[in-house]
Order: sequence, then structure tokens, then C-alpha cells
Amino acid sequence: MFNFFSKKKAEKLWFDTDIHCHILPGIDDGSPSVERSVELVEAMQEWGIERIFASPHVTMGTFPNTPESIASARCALQAALDERGNTLKLGNSAEYRLDDLFEENRSKGLLQMLPDGHLIIENSFVQEPLNLDRLVFELQVDGYRPILAHPERYFYYYENLDRYRALHDAGVEFQINLLSLAGYYGKGERRIAEKLIDMGLVDFVGTDLHGRRHVESIRGYMATREFRRHRSALEKVIKNGLIPDN
Repeated sequence: MFNFFSKKKAEKLWFDTDIHCHILPGIDDGSPSVERSVELVEAMQEWGIERIFASPHVTMGTFPNTPESIASARCALQAALDERGNTLKLGNSAEYRLDDLFEENRSKGLLQMLPDGHLIIENSFVQEPLNLDRLVFELQVDGYRPILAHPERYFYYYENLDRYRALHDAGVEFQINLLSLAGYYGKGERRIAEKLIDMGLVDFVGTDLHGRRHVESIRGYMATREFRRHRSALEKVIKNGLIPDN
């Protein structure tokens, strides 16, 4: 297989477990094929990633994934990795938009979690979900441990940083994107990601890797002074490595 990413040896990340990426083939807006998934995995391994918990989107109307669709895509990727003798540890959860489909899956007990009960949720990019505080409380009562994906990307919090603190104090852990720190989305997302670091509110970092453009962005970022500064600030505080194996 032609390896698109083999031209230059990558520097190492400060974590070896990625809990948020879209590398399962053909089920969301991430990798379109098994072959591309293998390429993405091998790029991540160059950075020092040894375990991946893929987190495909589950959203009403666009990516209504089920435990069956996720398991099928994971098995296809695992078979391809096994054929290549690749020893990556591959698991999955899912990234749940807080919408009506989420409530349906929740009521049926179909939510895909990380091995320790962590549940990756995401807000709408337009506004905070109604009754978010009540939902967080109910999830915790049911034994889930919510992780809010990429809080630095929700612009409606930018002028209300106290809301970040309130959510975190309520037990919602935060996972920021490596791509935000890389400046991939823009200056605002990087600024807020750095602010969350300064506030001590970052619990996890995820690549949120979808494809080749993201690989190139992260690779470029890893050669910068900002990468080394972020690594120094985060390497001893994030909890990626505390997630148990399947």
C-alpha cells in the first residue's frame, strides 16, 4: 500500500492514547475506506500513538450510527491491521450530538462508551442544548462520566468563560482538540483552548483526526515552538493514559 505519510519522521506527541478520532471506514465524515483508515492509523503511530478509541459521529439525520454499524467498521479496520501485522490497540466509543437521537439511544441503552464509563458528548455548534445541566446530572446518576468534546469550538461560550468553569465543576470533563492547538480551525479556537489550559480545565486531548488535511496540519504544528509549549503545559495533567483497555 502506498503510504502518503512516510516522507518525514514525525516528532512524538505527549500522549499515546487517542480517545477522539474519526478513522473507522465509511460511517461518518472521516475516513472513506479501509485503505485510508490504515494510512491514518500509521500516521498516528509515527507520532507515538499506541491505542486508539475511535469515536464516530452519532447525529440525527446525518450519521445515525448504531452499535452494529460501528462494530462492523471497527472489525473491517482491525482485520486490515491484523493482515499487515500492525499491533495497534483499537477500540471505540462514539461522539454523541445531544439531539433527539441521543435521547433515543440513551433510553434504549445503546450508548457506546469508553471502557471506564466515559461518554463523549458534543453540543450543537449553534447554541447550548436546552437543559444541559439537568441532562448532565441525569447521565451521572445513570453511571455515565460525560466528556464534552472540543469545548473550545463552541463560540457562544467565548464571552462567558464562567460557564466553562460551572460545567467542569459539575463533573463534565473537557477534551480539547489537537487541531485547535494547531490553529487549524482559527485563532479563536486556539485562544480558547489555551485559556482552558490556563484555567486548569483540560482533562483529555484528542486528535479529532478525519483525514489527510488534518494529518498535515498536526504534522506542521508538531514542528513549532507552540507545540513544545503546549506539551509542557499538558503532558502531566491529561488523563488519556488512564483509560483502561477494553
